[in-house]
Amino acid sequence: MPARLFIDGEAGTTGLGIKERLAERSDIELVSLPAEDRKNEEAKRAVYASVDLAILCLPDDAAREAVALTEDLGARAPRLLDASTAHRTTPGWTYGFPELTQGQAEAIKTAPRVANPGCYATGAIALLRPLVEAGFVPSDWPVSIHAVSGYSGGGKSMIAAYEAGTAPAFEAYALGLGHKHVPEIMAYGRLAQRPIFTPSVGNFRQGMLVFIPLFLDALPRHPKIEDLSAVFAAHYAGSTFVHVRQADGLERLEPQALNGTNELELFVCGPQGGHQAVLAARLDNLGKGASGAALQNVELMLGLAPQG
Repeated sequence: MPARLFIDGEAGTTGLGIKERLAERSDIELVSLPAEDRKNEEAKRAVYASVDLAILCLPDDAAREAVALTEDLGARAPRLLDASTAHRTTPGWTYGFPELTQGQAEAIKTAPRVANPGCYATGAIALLRPLVEAGFVPSDWPVSIHAVSGYSGGGKSMIAAYEAGTAPAFEAYALGLGHKHVPEIMAYGRLAQRPIFTPSVGNFRQGMLVFIPLFLDALPRHPKIEDLSAVFAAHYAGSTFVHVRQADGLERLEPQALNGTNELELFVCGPQGGHQAVLAARLDNLGKGASGAALQNVELMLGLAPQG
């Protein structure tokens, strides 16, 4: 019998992406609410009680309200996968980045509540966590993170502006250093000091690059580029979706190469034997950064075979 799944917020960018990825599956039955009932609490509660898993593709406050609706359902409450920012660092929620560390995928398989990671956070944490765990980057190190994303991650108004041709070709934002992904980067990147994070958006629909520069000689263990590459290779050995790429001689990276996939590529850039390095992550902000990651978590939570 197919697992029953409800996407609360199926009309948004992430919800539509998940629906598209599930469209041809015979092992999942998608349950929907009529448009006129999407804000009807009783109708929504009844749907929650009828499914195995609910995915929340909602603004943060609406996601919290949705969780509250399920709390009196007892044994009928579905498992939850929240694609918003609301619960990514909330106790009792499992972080939905299966490659985070050993045992994380197993934790997701049995968790009643899973928080899908943020797109920028996925790239930053993938670069930071292995190096902090290995002792090459101290948890209190002053980290700077720079990134660029396609405009599809910016919500309806940004998408409309870019598609109408009224938005700038490139724009830095969150210069007040309060971006909503910073708390999860700190929590799951194992940082004790708040990093400087400067995101930006370019005139392309989807795709993402995340960069972390390092002065290697300033780090306590004075690592070489090959040391960092070896840590990544060991951490992600056997991973289906995270790949450590050779960066020798690499001078350019473009952000759209992984669009339409759930892949994440990691690079350690710089001259061999040099004193500086730039860590780089490339992903589709709508793939491994959103809907693709959600599908990966759905398959783990429902015990389904990966497809596509």
